[in-house]
Parts: sequence; structure tokens; C-alpha cells
Amino acid sequence: MKRTFLLLLLSFVCCNNTNNEKAKYSDYHAEAKKYCKNHNFNEDYYFLVDLSVHSGNNRFYVYDFRSSEIVDKNLVTHGACDHFQTNLTKYSKAKFNTKVDSHCSMKGKYKIGKRDYSSWGINVKYWLKGLEASNKNAEERVVVLHSWGKVSDKEIFPNYSPLSWGCPAVSDAFMKKLDEKLQASGKPVLLWIIE
Repeated sequence: MKRTFLLLLLSFVCCNNTNNEKAKYSDYHAEAKKYCKNHNFNEDYYFLVDLSVHSGNNRFYVYDFRSSEIVDKNLVTHGACDHFQTNLTKYSKAKFNTKVDSHCSMKGKYKIGKRDYSSWGINVKYWLKGLEASNKNAEERVVVLHSWGKVSDKEIFPNYSPLSWGCPAVSDAFMKKLDEKLQASGKPVLLWIIE
């Protein structure tokens, strides 16, 4: 009896979290779909990164436009933002800046570009082209999508994910999934970082 109750409770919590995510991001999904259509991007899916979420929780989402569902999610780093200033809240709160060498994250929409060699993780990176004033110098800063062996493949809350120099870095296992999707895509894929 206790086991049945526990299973019901867990299924309610899981479903409730999925519904909360769906409602929370519905406007972003709608805008992303329109953007992808208008700019000849991949219209099957896009990547949404919500840096307002604790870094020990999943906050990198793969959203499928066809099913209108988040079909995968995982941890992702944010920038330390501590090169030019002391940042006492660097683990708990992402800060944003476009300045070169700031080690800060940058918000906004990105076009996921060329696949290239990385010295991190599974040795694969994707160049990110910033599409807004808030991330226009992503290429100059070498803010790229890559993996890092120090990023967990499972949620670690209340612990934090490691900090990057501004790159959205994911686990090696998750990057393998993203890499497979990106290599199969015939059109550019949208990555959108929000807070």
C-alpha cells in the first residue's frame, strides 16, 4: 500500500513539473517557432537554456515543435563573471556581460554554427553566432556549445554545477545526444539563453 501511494505521488510530481515547464516557457516556444520559420532555421526543435534555474537542476531544454513538448533536458553551466570584478554570487546567480574576457554568460538568441574540435569533453564544439545586441560578440569571445567532464549528467541540487568562462557547457553524455541531433539537421538550429 505504501509503495503504491509513493508511486502515485512520484508520478503526480513528475507530471506536475512537466506541466509547469510547459506553461512557464509557452511564450518562448511560440516566439522561437515563429523565429525559426521566418529565418529559415530548423523548424523541428530548438534549445532553450534558462539561467534563472539553479545550476544543480536541469535547465537546458530540447523543445520539439511538432509534439509541443520538452523532449530532453539536462544540466548546463553559466559563466563565472569574475575576471574584472569580484562575484560573490557566481555559483547561485548568473551574471551577463558582453565584454571580452569577462567570463560572463550572454543572454539572447544564437544560431548554432559550425561543428569544430574542442579540447574539452568529447572534443566537439559548436560555434555560436549571437543574433542580438546582448550576445553579438559570441564568436569573438569564443563562447561555444561544448561538453565538459566535470558537468554531471544528473541533477545535483542543492550542489552547483561548475562555472564556465561564459560557454553553455553540458555533460559528455548529453553532448553526444545534442551532437547527433545537430549533425542530422539540414538547417541551422536556434539556441536561446534566458534568465
